[in-house]
Amino acid sequence: MLMKTPAQSLTEQLSSRFADRIRTRLLAPGARLPSVRQCAQQHELSPSTVVAAYDRLLAQGLVEARRNRGFFVRETARGMEQGPSRTPVHEPAPGFGELTARRAPINAATLIRGMFQAISDKPQPGMGVFPSEWLESTFMPAAVRKVTGTQALKEFSLQYGEPAGDAGLRRSLSKRLSGLNIQATPEQIITTVGATHALDVVSRTLLRAGDYVMVEEPGWAIEFARLDALGMRILPVPRRERGPDLEVMARYCEVHAPKLFVSVSVLHNPTGYCLTPGSAHRVVQLANQHDFHIVEDDTYSHLASESATRLCALDGLQRTIYVSGFAKILAPNWRVGFLAAPLDIYERLLDTKLLSTLTTPALLEKALAWCIDQGQLRRHAERIRTRLDLARARSVKLALHAGCRFAAEPAGLFGWVDTGVDTDALAQRMLDLGYLLAPGALFHARREPSTLMRINFATTQEAQFWREFVKIRLAV
Repeated sequence: MLMKTPAQSLTEQLSSRFADRIRTRLLAPGARLPSVRQCAQQHELSPSTVVAAYDRLLAQGLVEARRNRGFFVRETARGMEQGPSRTPVHEPAPGFGELTARRAPINAATLIRGMFQAISDKPQPGMGVFPSEWLESTFMPAAVRKVTGTQALKEFSLQYGEPAGDAGLRRSLSKRLSGLNIQATPEQIITTVGATHALDVVSRTLLRAGDYVMVEEPGWAIEFARLDALGMRILPVPRRERGPDLEVMARYCEVHAPKLFVSVSVLHNPTGYCLTPGSAHRVVQLANQHDFHIVEDDTYSHLASESATRLCALDGLQRTIYVSGFAKILAPNWRVGFLAAPLDIYERLLDTKLLSTLTTPALLEKALAWCIDQGQLRRHAERIRTRLDLARARSVKLALHAGCRFAAEPAGLFGWVDTGVDTDALAQRMLDLGYLLAPGALFHARREPSTLMRINFATTQEAQFWREFVKIRLAV
């Protein structure tokens, strides 16, 4: 609740709160502010105070008033220096409605900024990573000391690293992939600045603006936004429990001839689904029949069984490209990722990496190789999985008690939860209490109202959050 102080009036406090959210993208361009009546009720203020606060936002150029519709965040609220906002085009499934639908862009940057700025000191339900205390270890500092204590440090720190990445790490990764039944030689592996960079290298190599790309839906908000920024035409493929909707994929192939399919086959984000062998076989068949590549994003491999079905194991890296990284399980800021690719496109991918980053940090790559070779990473991952299993059980119990239901069987780091109310509105209300949610609309190519939200099992174990959640949900 806002409280009047000698230093700042209620009008100033309310307008400052909205202004901060707009500038940090927690309220995206095009987002609608609560009506005057709703806002007054939420903050226990008079309507005249809310009107005065909205007038201040209008004067600052942060919002615009639309006749008979309300107040909306201006598309250019963050400054004209960014240039005009591009409205991306998405293609729905053939027969599912109009072939071309324009919308305001999904603001994945909102999710990123919110995750990595200090909303409050409370555990954040919408976070995409483990809490920092979960990742604390003694072996990582030891690995860095081990590498920096050698004469080799002087040699590799005063020159560019190997174009494809540290040879020792690529050998370690090759051995690790063989444990997943993926046969990739070190000469098929390229290290990157995190898994997101690997995905970007693939897109920039294989695609051109205007190309069609199939992406699972619901899916990773950042992937939708990244492909938008590159000018791609997104074809959302519904993700089912057993895998992608094969009928939709087949129709896309016939109508649009897509160049790429991006899939999180194991512990899918946000549903937690894992691909079945039968679905995987059919996806590979479609790729061969219609001449497109598959990017398999295995970011959550450290949390899953080695025996889980992976497209790259089935295909043998013929039309598939494997992408993964260590930010989730090891250290978000180390930014070490990699891709494993077919030999016929390997050099093209390497050229794109060199054009974008020149090289990757050999110090961290050598330290990571030591962690893998000494078994430290494996033991660390086992501890995380055990801790996550306990956290998931507690979080699920609390969510069900709060009146939610799970739209998918809980697995991995994330839960796909149906709240029964509009989670965009719910997210804005929970921000007032210091909690960042990940509303369901963010995980769709075309942002539409959703009652779903993604929760992080590691950060939703506190009963206090769920008590606040129940209270706010009843008021939405």
